[in-house]
Amino acid sequence: MSETNNILPQDGLAGTLVGRVWLGGSLPGPAVVALRPDGVYDLSAHYPTMSTLLDAAQPAEAVRKAPGQRLCSVDELLANSLPGSRNAALPHLLAPCDLQVVKAAGVTFAASLIERVIEEQARGDASRAQGLRSQVTGLIGASLADMRPGSPQAMALKTLLQEKGLWSQYLEVGIGPDAEVFTKAPVLASVGCGEDIGIRSDSAWNNPEPEVVLAVNSRGDIVGAALGNDVNLRDIEGRSALLLGKAKDNNASCAIGPFIRLFDAGFGLDAVRNETVHLHVAGADGYQLRGINTMASISRDPVDLVAQTLSAHQYPDGFMLFLGTLFAPIEDRDQPGGGFTHKLGDVVTIHSAWLGALHNRVTHCETAPPWRFGLRAFMGNLAARGLLGGTAL
Repeated sequence: MSETNNILPQDGLAGTLVGRVWLGGSLPGPAVVALRPDGVYDLSAHYPTMSTLLDAAQPAEAVRKAPGQRLCSVDELLANSLPGSRNAALPHLLAPCDLQVVKAAGVTFAASLIERVIEEQARGDASRAQGLRSQVTGLIGASLADMRPGSPQAMALKTLLQEKGLWSQYLEVGIGPDAEVFTKAPVLASVGCGEDIGIRSDSAWNNPEPEVVLAVNSRGDIVGAALGNDVNLRDIEGRSALLLGKAKDNNASCAIGPFIRLFDAGFGLDAVRNETVHLHVAGADGYQLRGINTMASISRDPVDLVAQTLSAHQYPDGFMLFLGTLFAPIEDRDQPGGGFTHKLGDVVTIHSAWLGALHNRVTHCETAPPWRFGLRAFMGNLAARGLLGGTAL
């Protein structure tokens, strides 16, 4: 997965692909762009933020009608958006969201639900996981795959597990009526394709989480989708679910990209529901890991997860929503019983037929480039480039 065309979906540029790039030059800054067969076009004069574009009545049509200014060829942009290849003076991909809050739904697949229960029972100790896995799956594994959360069947299973002393807070959100939805990253803190992704240096048990990420506008409309890596520090969250923020929200710990594919005549929510997301981890030591996240196996429909996110909150700038993952690696990387964990230099590729490929290299949160470009810097940058004058953001 090193050739630049492997960043694109299988149908190439047939879809409506939008993203954000960093521009160099005398007035550097982020720009909203469209990827077209004849090049990458800056739409900032029409839509200074991605939030503005997604709020258009029909975003895909709005992109088609906005001429934009050509920046470079698609191949030039993608070649400069791979791990270790970046020339900061040339356009390169950023995370495709800007003003949107980044939310994530957890425990939305039966297989990952079981792994969350194991983490909790193991108290974050990877060496105890294998023995607990046999015990937990023996009791509940076959019962969850086809169970609708909140159904009478699910509530009956809850009662049974409580009687056996095996009830867990993860089972509550996995089969109960209320989904787990949390804030994954601050506005503007996500990294894009080609950027380093961070794990904490004090974590000894962690893994990537390949997911589909929905783009939702301020009206609550789902208007597109991207790929994401909801990096998971299993040892930290396993010690206590109250450490979720420490496990999930760290410098460079959220990757989204490579772009947003907008819903249009050829791509919509049904394609998302049936997408298969592939994962490949390539270690600097020659190690290889592969996995899949089959969206058809999700326990909660994406529309329900969006509705639960909106149930008691408003998002005037829209939000991005990670839908959760089926993938939870259990094979040993080093010593028997140690399970999988990242090593520095791992290159993580998350790819799917409709959404392309997101490439990131693993480093420590503490040594990844610090997040400096927040909302004040963003607004100041747009103003300096003359992109605010009377235009709604």
